[in-house]
Amino acid sequence: MPRQVDHVSRRRLIAEAVCHLADESGLEGVTLRDVAARAQVSMGAVQRCFRTKEEMLVFALGHISDRIGERVRARLVRSPAQSAATALGHATAEISLLRDEHRAEARVWLAFVAQAAVSPALAQTLKANYVALHEAFTQLIEEAGEDAGRSAPFDPRLEARTLLALADGLTTHVLVGHLTPQEAHDVLHAHLSDLWEQPLRPPHTDSDLTRRRS
Repeated sequence: MPRQVDHVSRRRLIAEAVCHLADESGLEGVTLRDVAARAQVSMGAVQRCFRTKEEMLVFALGHISDRIGERVRARLVRSPAQSAATALGHATAEISLLRDEHRAEARVWLAFVAQAAVSPALAQTLKANYVALHEAFTQLIEEAGEDAGRSAPFDPRLEARTLLALADGLTTHVLVGHLTPQEAHDVLHAHLSDLWEQPLRPPHTDSDLTRRRS
C-alpha cells in the first residue's frame, strides 16, 4: 500500500523552510525550487501542498504568527496572578522579538512585513494579526488603566495602537543596530511606566479654547 502523507506536517515543514530562506536573504528571490530543496522534498510535494508561491508565503506568515502568539500565551499562563499591566509588558516584550534567541525570527518577521507592501494577500494576513493583537492589548490596557485609576481622556484603543507601533519600531531598530536589546527594553519599560504614572490632563473645554485664542 502507498505510504500516506501527513499534509499538515508537510505544510509546516515547508513553512519552516520558507522561514529559513527568509532569514538568510529575504523573500524576494525565494522560489518553490529553493523551498523544496531546503525542506528536502520534491517540487511536486510543494505544489501539492500549495498551488502558488503566494499561497505558500501566506501560510508561512500564519505559521510564524501562530508561533509568536503561542509564546505570548505561554508567558501569560506561567504567571496567572500577575496584574494586567505586568501581563501587557510581558506580551509586548514577546512580540518585540528583542531577545537574542529571537533575532532570526525578527529578521523573518520584517522580511514578511516588507513583502506585504507589494502583496495584498500578505498584507491582509498581517492586518488580521494586528487586529487580534490590538483587541488583546486594548483589553489589557483597559484593565491596567482601571487598576491605576486612569479614566478619560485615557484612550485604551489609541494606546494599544501606539504600543503595537512601538513594538514593531523597536524590532527594526535593534535589527539594524541603532539600539541594543537592553536599550530597546529600556524604551519599552519607560513608555509603559509613563502610561500608568503620568498625571491625567482634564478634557479641553470651550472656555479653555477661548482663553487660548484671546
